[in-house]
Amino acid sequence: MESSRWGIIYCPKQGVRRTHKRWEHIKRLLDEQQVAYDFVQSEGPESVGRLTKMLINNGYTTLIIVGGDSALNRALNGLLSFDDEVRQRVELGVIPNGRGNDFATFWGITEEDDAKTVKQLINKRVKKVDVGYIHSYGQHTEEDIYSQPYYFLNCVNIGLVANIMKLKYQARRIFGLTTLTYFSSMIMLLFQRFTTRMRLHVNEELVERKVMTVCVGNGRGYGQTPRAVPYNGMLDVSIVSHPKITKLIEGMWLLVTGKFISHKDVAAYRTNRPILFEDIRNATVSADGLTIPSPKGPFEVGLMAEHIQFIIPD
Repeated sequence: MESSRWGIIYCPKQGVRRTHKRWEHIKRLLDEQQVAYDFVQSEGPESVGRLTKMLINNGYTTLIIVGGDSALNRALNGLLSFDDEVRQRVELGVIPNGRGNDFATFWGITEEDDAKTVKQLINKRVKKVDVGYIHSYGQHTEEDIYSQPYYFLNCVNIGLVANIMKLKYQARRIFGLTTLTYFSSMIMLLFQRFTTRMRLHVNEELVERKVMTVCVGNGRGYGQTPRAVPYNGMLDVSIVSHPKITKLIEGMWLLVTGKFISHKDVAAYRTNRPILFEDIRNATVSADGLTIPSPKGPFEVGLMAEHIQFIIPD
C-alpha cells in the first residue's frame, strides 16, 4: 500500500435520508485536491471497528473517519487491538458527520467547512493525544468487550447522562427523525430513576453516596468536564449529586453555557491516577456517547498519555 494513500471509513448519519449526498460532497472535495484514497462505507456503528482492522491489515497508515464520536470510538478500539508497533505508525483523522462531534469540535473541526477540514488533513499536522480506558476486574469471556481494556477519546459517563444517550439511541431507531428522537427521549426519561448509590475512589478521596451522574473526561465530556484537554496526561472528573428540581434546571443552563462545574451540586476533580469504581449498582455506562455494557464487579478508568497519533488543524 502506498504510504500516502488514505483509508476512509464513511459512516452515514442514522435516521437521515439520502446520505449519499453527504459522501458525494466530501468525495468531490477530495478529488479536487487530488487525494489518493480508498473508501468503505459502514453498515452501521458496529462495523466501524471491523473495517478499521481490515484497512490496517491491508497496509493503510492514514485512517480518516467520516463520522461522529461513536464512530471514532469504534475506530479507536479497532486500532488499539493491534500491538504497539502498528499503533505507532497509524495516524487517525476525522471529518465530522455525526449526531455528536464533541472530540472534533474541541479541535475546531466542524461540519460547516468540509473544504477547510480536507485541506487540514492534507497538511497532516499530527499530535500525540491521550487515550482513556476502562479496565474491569470481573470475569469476562473472550467475546466480552472487557476481555481487554475498552478505550475512549472524549469521556465516560455513568448514570443519568449515559441513560439519556441510551434513550436517544433507542428512540432514533424507532422514530428516526431528530425532533421525535429528542421528544420521545425526554418522555421516556420521566420514568427513569435519577440517582444511584455509588462507591468510588478519586485521588485519595472515597466517594460513597447517591449520585445522579459521573463524567470522567479526557475531553470536554459534552460540557461536563469543560476544562479537560486530551494532551495533558490528566483526567477531569465531575460527580453530580441529587439536586432539587430548581437546581437541576440551573445545572442544565450551566451545562449549555460551559460553566457546569461551578454548580454547587457538582464535585470536580483532576487526576493522573486511575479512578476506582467499586460499586455502581448496574448504572448505565457510555463511552464517547456510545452505550456499552456495565462492567461486572469493580473497574477502573484511567489514562494512557500521548498514546495515538491524531491529525489536528494547523
